[in-house]
Amino acid sequence: MRLGFLTNHQKPIPGREMSNYGARLLIVLAAVAALAAPDARAADARQAASPSPAASPPATSVPPDEPADEPADEPAATPEREPKTDLFDSGRLLATGGVSQLEGAGGGGLTPWALITGYGTRDAIGANAHYTYIPLSDFRIQSEGVAVGFFDRLEVSADRQEFDSRATGAKLGFGYGFTFNQDIFGAKVRLLGDAVYDQDSLVPQVAAGVQYKHNEEAAQVRAVGAKHDDGVDYYLSATKLFLGESILANLTLRETKANQFGILGFGGDRHDDYSLQYEGSLAYLLSRKLAVGAEFRTKPNNLSAAREQTAYDVFGAYFVNKNLSFTLAYLDMGDIATQRNERGAYLSAQVGF
Repeated sequence: MRLGFLTNHQKPIPGREMSNYGARLLIVLAAVAALAAPDARAADARQAASPSPAASPPATSVPPDEPADEPADEPAATPEREPKTDLFDSGRLLATGGVSQLEGAGGGGLTPWALITGYGTRDAIGANAHYTYIPLSDFRIQSEGVAVGFFDRLEVSADRQEFDSRATGAKLGFGYGFTFNQDIFGAKVRLLGDAVYDQDSLVPQVAAGVQYKHNEEAAQVRAVGAKHDDGVDYYLSATKLFLGESILANLTLRETKANQFGILGFGGDRHDDYSLQYEGSLAYLLSRKLAVGAEFRTKPNNLSAAREQTAYDVFGAYFVNKNLSFTLAYLDMGDIATQRNERGAYLSAQVGF
């Protein structure tokens, strides 16, 4: 099927909701703020551990006709040292950093979780890098990125997506193997709760996040009906870990304009406003190192020429140790552009601490 209106949109329409530089600046400022405000409890603990200066003893008078006693030679007291804090302690439980989500955030494959990426505790920093490859029926998706977690409170991430249209690109008039490239910059902050330590409470760990997405193929995404080549997603995630039952549950609410996660631009001829979408994950820990589960993620229908359906996956994640993990999943993306029932494997590797 060839879309007859493709040749009428060759020049990008000026104006963006947010510039690349603005998004990067926000993320850098958030990271600086986190570094400038270390955990108050850690500071109090260090202050309490520091010895207070002893008061000077009062001077004693010595009669002039009696010699003063010579002080005995005593070894000089060794001053107490402040205990060192390991900034890269990797002190959290295995698998509690999740894996790298498709857009670079810490979580499952399709949806972000409220957990902060990496294995750093509240006094440390954790980080990871990932590569993801998704061979679908008619398309290929690659994703590579990095994410850093600060003090189990703040997470920042950067991700690059490459969507190879293969033969469909020729059908759409773009050329065989035309590739859509998208950059994603994200930030997530933990608002309340602790998924690991709050085992006596049903209150989940809750985090709020933002993902700024910029699609480099402005003319092509507008040719299929998208209104914008960049956009911002806002999400709220709640994650609960039941250690006794070895179960993790997550629910994410997302406000977005993205078409196919932003691969086909943002907004469209049918709808150009934000819409609320739902995402969920359920995982079972077969052992300390192996987790299996399933996810879903709803998507908006903004384009008349490219209807969308809910995406699903069934996954297995193997954590070799805190520095290396692998994820294998079966992914159903639904219809993409003119192609129906796009399904395939989801393969991802992550390294970090």
